[in-house]
Amino acid sequence: MLSKLTIVAYEDEEYRSKIGDWTAQINPERYSRNLSTVFAEDRGIDTGGTVSRFQSQSPESIDLDFTIDATGVVDGVTDLAGTVDAFDRTAHRYNGDNHSQNYLKLIWGDLVFQCMLARLKVQYTLFAPSGKALRALLQTSFRQHQTPQQIARRARNNSPDLTHTRVVEAGKSLPLMCQEIYKDPGFYASVARANGLDSLTILRPGTRLRFPPAGS
Repeated sequence: MLSKLTIVAYEDEEYRSKIGDWTAQINPERYSRNLSTVFAEDRGIDTGGTVSRFQSQSPESIDLDFTIDATGVVDGVTDLAGTVDAFDRTAHRYNGDNHSQNYLKLIWGDLVFQCMLARLKVQYTLFAPSGKALRALLQTSFRQHQTPQQIARRARNNSPDLTHTRVVEAGKSLPLMCQEIYKDPGFYASVARANGLDSLTILRPGTRLRFPPAGS
């Protein structure tokens, strides 16, 4: 059975109160996931170059296009204007009750993406002799939205103040793993003692190591 991409709308940022949904008449041919990182650049006193330092990761976004066809060639839509308006009500229009656009989930196959609509462009591409629009292309971009609980959980899972366990991957050194967890490779000696390691340089891939809280 063909699975259609569905946009489910919620009125609250924690995705508890569903208020509607919209199902694509024709599935997108493709979609693109966009991930980006923000860097702070340290410039030296000369012009030899810059040092890029990690600052933050931007929310992921997904771009995709929907075609809506009211010519009768594809079943499901007889009122183009009404279908475009339904998309607008679900994904874009300001909701006065929660003083925001709706919070959305894109659901299609393995894709479940929590987001809000960041951009919508409606391009009409086919018309009847009377001038009535018969086909439209909805060009969209959705920006990732995380609930407060998800943000807090992620921050807690990455906190250097908690004990972590990691499995050693090939090519990883203890200082490098300490840099990833504590943001300081200097903790490697403490981690080695906590795990009873005889060597600080040779780590066997697949070994599970314990990284205690920083300063413990």
